[in-house]
Amino acid sequence: MTIQELIQQEAKIIDVRTPEEFMGGNVPGSINIPLNEVPERVADFKEMDGPLILCCLSGGRSGQATGFLQAQGIECYNGGGWMDVNYAVSQQS
Repeated sequence: MTIQELIQQEAKIIDVRTPEEFMGGNVPGSINIPLNEVPERVADFKEMDGPLILCCLSGGRSGQATGFLQAQGIECYNGGGWMDVNYAVSQQS
């Protein structure tokens, strides 16, 4: 499934960068859950409806988080860099 298809399904966007990075620019409507908090917030992820798109600066941290969450049975996808996800979101408007 492509990022565009996931966005059309109203997937939630999770940004795993630090709060400081997130404040410097982010995808409108995205939720900031830093990578180091992901393991302790599995229950929060499981409560989110629908698929999740994870992003960070370049896709490395979101890739780590995606692998971890998929192993927990959570439907999520690595969207890569937040600017790429932001572009995909802007194309849906």
